[in-house]
Amino acid sequence: MKYGFVIPSGAIDDIVALTVEAERAGWDGAFTWDGMDIEMAGPMSDPWVALAAMALRTERVTIGAIVTPVSRRRPWKLARETVTVDHLSGGRLVVPVGLGATDDGGFGKVGEPTDRRTRAELLDEGLEILTGLWSGEPFAYQGRHHRFDAMRFLPPPVQRPRFPIWVVGAWPRERSMARAARYDGVMPSKQGPGGSYGEPLTPNDIRELRAWLADRRHADTPCDIILEGETPADDPAAAAAKVQPLAEAGATWWIEGLWDAMHNPGRVRRRIVAGPPKAIV
Repeated sequence: MKYGFVIPSGAIDDIVALTVEAERAGWDGAFTWDGMDIEMAGPMSDPWVALAAMALRTERVTIGAIVTPVSRRRPWKLARETVTVDHLSGGRLVVPVGLGATDDGGFGKVGEPTDRRTRAELLDEGLEILTGLWSGEPFAYQGRHHRFDAMRFLPPPVQRPRFPIWVVGAWPRERSMARAARYDGVMPSKQGPGGSYGEPLTPNDIRELRAWLADRRHADTPCDIILEGETPADDPAAAAAKVQPLAEAGATWWIEGLWDAMHNPGRVRRRIVAGPPKAIV
């Protein structure tokens, strides 16, 4: 299992400083987030400018934005941004994607589609366009929402054939999970009995998800299972015990997310410096 930290602060100085701390403390990944207008967030930074700064100040950690709502970004612009950051980082970028949260004013306040079906269609088209443009070969597209004549984007990514795409998947919804299975990693959001999402996944859920992916994926490379949660900074044994069963069940990334500390960089730093909750498997 690998261990990452999503930095909840939106202030660029905090993001860069905490990313450097995460690398020093032994985390495998440091992540920012993608938001446009979220009232509770306070100061906010553009994720791709932040990722460029993170890339230049680190040497080892995987970086990315958790998560990019592809439906409200122009895929050809996103293709340029991702490749640029991949080159700046020497091939350390991952691209986590999803439908996005519509309580962000970057959807409804500016006229972007908010209904789930349209956002899902735009996500699917966007991923097809991104993978086509990342090839470095001439690529044209004719879809329901996007159409363009052949373009050739150079340079291609450092990572070949492209960098990993992690997709938010609603477990166990077949259509949502099928999208995730087409790419390189799934960030599962578990559906509860009442239809809501955000229930914690159990080790048994992870085993079922792993078996589901094995039955449906047609790829030579494994599919990462990325979980997000919170572990204590002051009790390393308890932190490791929380992730140990998940690692044994087949989860491959644990992402620490202290979203309630968005305005408390001191608390975030303390958790980062305490180090990842490493399981022994």
